[in-house]
Amino acid sequence: MTDRTTAADSAGGAMTPDRAGSVDRTRSAPTRMTAAIHPVIYEINTWPWLRELSESQDRPVDLGSVPDAAWDEIASLGVDAVWLMGVWRRSPAGIDIAIGDPVLTSSFSAALPDWRPEDVVGSPYCVRDYRVDEHLGGPDGLATARRALAERGVGLILDFVPNHVAPDHPWVLERGELFVTGTAGDLLRDPSSFIQVGDRVLAKGRDPYFPAWPDVVQLNAFAAALRETAIETLTSISEQCDGVRCDMAMLMLNDVFARTWGDRVGPPPPADYWPTIIPAVHAHRPDFLFIAEAYWDLEWVLQQQGFDFCYDKRLYDRLQLAPVDTVHGHLTGDSTYQQHLVRFVENHDEPRVAAAFGDRARVVAVAALTQCGARLIHHGQLCGRRTRLPVFLGRFPAEPIDQVTVDFYLAMMDVLDDPTFHRGLWQLADLSGWPGSRTENLVAWCWRGDHTWLIVVNLGDQTASGRVRFPVDSPPERWWLLVDPTHGVDVERSGHDLIEGLYVELQARDWHLWRMDAAADGASR
Repeated sequence: MTDRTTAADSAGGAMTPDRAGSVDRTRSAPTRMTAAIHPVIYEINTWPWLRELSESQDRPVDLGSVPDAAWDEIASLGVDAVWLMGVWRRSPAGIDIAIGDPVLTSSFSAALPDWRPEDVVGSPYCVRDYRVDEHLGGPDGLATARRALAERGVGLILDFVPNHVAPDHPWVLERGELFVTGTAGDLLRDPSSFIQVGDRVLAKGRDPYFPAWPDVVQLNAFAAALRETAIETLTSISEQCDGVRCDMAMLMLNDVFARTWGDRVGPPPPADYWPTIIPAVHAHRPDFLFIAEAYWDLEWVLQQQGFDFCYDKRLYDRLQLAPVDTVHGHLTGDSTYQQHLVRFVENHDEPRVAAAFGDRARVVAVAALTQCGARLIHHGQLCGRRTRLPVFLGRFPAEPIDQVTVDFYLAMMDVLDDPTFHRGLWQLADLSGWPGSRTENLVAWCWRGDHTWLIVVNLGDQTASGRVRFPVDSPPERWWLLVDPTHGVDVERSGHDLIEGLYVELQARDWHLWRMDAAADGASR
């Protein structure tokens, strides 16, 4: 068996009108993402990933020269799309700010103790220009990478940062009407929130709950000129990929933006930002996917404003910190809402799951990645990396491969490759107990499609048991083989057992991931 997870995800392995440049305007062939209702998306931190590939190949590798074997290994994971995080031009001004910030450099030392100034490549969310960075292969390199993915049936996701740009972005000097401005008095009173650019004072980018980010300047979501420019920029981006992940998308909502900036930006326009932007881009590219990074329980609002998927940070937090009954409660939400969430246990903004969840890392991965909606898997997750790399850095630290984690995800990705988890029907299952049984830490759900799957997780630290009832079309006399590829076990159960409720008993932090296969003769015993 090819160790595709190790090869795909380990250090040194093969997987491991804004100016858009010369762009390949031809549309990609249909991909798995086109047909997926519940896509699996694989996030790659592009700059350090290409550095690892360069070291493993003993030659410079950019997006235009990634070995075919690397794309093959990505496709072998069964993912529907790859999110190449951080392909746009990085900001020299942002790099200087980062190197001079003691808080940031402290985080660099914690993640990469031997970091050097040349490792600080700039934040991918401090965008200098919406043109693919030449270090990464430029627009032509991205076009080559997109074709390589499309040939393997995999879609491509890129970033869009609606709230702010780098202080040396061309718009700053050329398009002053796009920004939130300040005065000389603002700069004097609060230099951490304002910056002098040429002869103007601009506000630094921020959200309403935290101090300003030091390396970016704030765009004005209420400005008609910005909305027109955002449509032009996204239309250009839509020619280069199949969808965008929109950074901090909720910051552009009228009420959030007004709360953040108050009288400085005047009254909100009649229409919100996203209902203005998304339909205009869809008029050019109807199938273009919009994914929102979203917090503060604003996911439903953003879904209603046109987003295909929104981050499910609430499930992440409940898996990490809250009682199990809150996980169950979260999954009882409206089915349409559930189907348009992005489930994850790590991404570039969160700690690595192996470090954050410890011995619960595998059970929470089962819990999150077998939900409906989109599922996000982060480069490095599949081999057990524990260090969260600050996005400013272009080099990963050396970390050992955790073979137990590799083996788990090999089996897990094989399960998720079943079309049922991409186009099937998801439903929460019923759990019941009896005097003395412990069901409070159990949660169960099922999928129906090409196969029927039953997933039961024990998120607690004690053995739990109960009966699970889920929709199953089976006469009592039929026998079934329940196969769990993640544990390498199978059991036989009768239709009567399933109809009455399947008895389950799980050790702490364990799970069942059963595929229902008809027993060999299908008859009663």
